[in-house]
Amino acid sequence: MSRLFTPIRLRRVDIKNRIFMAPMCQYSAHDGMPGEWHHVHYGTRAAGGAGLVVMEATAVSPEGRITPYDLGLWTDQQAEALRPIVSFIKEQGATPAIQIAHAGRKASSDKPWKGGLPIKQNEGGWQPLAPSALAFSADSSIPEEMTRAGIDNVVSQFAESTKRALKAGFEVVEIHMAHGYLLHEFLSPLTNRRTDSYGGNLENRSRLPLQVAKIVRELWPEDKPVMVRISATDWVEGGWDLPGSIELVRQLKSIGIDLVDVSTGGLVPDASMPVAPGFQTPFATTIRRETGIMTSTVGLITDAMQAEHILATEQADAVSIGRELLRNPAWPLQAAKSLGDDIHWPPQYQRAKL
Repeated sequence: MSRLFTPIRLRRVDIKNRIFMAPMCQYSAHDGMPGEWHHVHYGTRAAGGAGLVVMEATAVSPEGRITPYDLGLWTDQQAEALRPIVSFIKEQGATPAIQIAHAGRKASSDKPWKGGLPIKQNEGGWQPLAPSALAFSADSSIPEEMTRAGIDNVVSQFAESTKRALKAGFEVVEIHMAHGYLLHEFLSPLTNRRTDSYGGNLENRSRLPLQVAKIVRELWPEDKPVMVRISATDWVEGGWDLPGSIELVRQLKSIGIDLVDVSTGGLVPDASMPVAPGFQTPFATTIRRETGIMTSTVGLITDAMQAEHILATEQADAVSIGRELLRNPAWPLQAAKSLGDDIHWPPQYQRAKL
């Protein structure tokens, strides 16, 4: 059996292989509620052989959405609507996970295929929140600097969404601390100019992300894993970087976080990223080596042998597949065939296995 199709255990949750479907926003919800698109989208990837199906960034509050069309977990009705999707994912032998998030200053935007520009408050948008009143870009709204009460409220919102994720049946929860959204904004000195206990040095800038991680870990069952997605670097001089990420992950590990999903960038629109196959994997490798925590890696991983090499050489413990699973929902089934692994296929698809 290849390393790619060797099961991975996180706490007492056994994931059948090391292919994680990366969380990718679909911008297809209404009032935070999933619809038929989500049933088909996630169900197809589960049937296609992914080990862990991570649902897209799901907002912990209405103002925490990137767009008005994001999934949400701020009501019990939203959690209940997710249950049939979660159930179907499990029926396919995959493990259901959900990423909970707050968009921070990147909130109140339109769908990417409609330009992704900020939506004004008088046109259905809302006031974004952030650690400091610094806009994402020249086109973006200036966010409101969060008060201490607002910060406490965000911690409570993550806590309530965690409870709802459990009620919906998810086995794994992931906290979004990457890609320029709220928790990442607190971490980076480029976006956090506060002078109180939530700004300044690394300890202070890490305070809110660690408070969120702590409450989520306390509320999530002891036998189920909590993951965190980080951007290991902003790719900008003076921004969030790998040494800061290593220290953050050490703290996350001490709280009880089980795996870190290592990505990069997203904080500023003009970062120069050396995009190439596997370009983010060295960050996952370094964090894994320096902290001893399990990592997954993501970023232009498109080939089965490429994924196998990453795992066989212990650069990471899992691979997160994004765009390739959008192009090909059955990529895991085909990857197994190319690696010579005989894995389970849905009986409805058996005629295509040979």
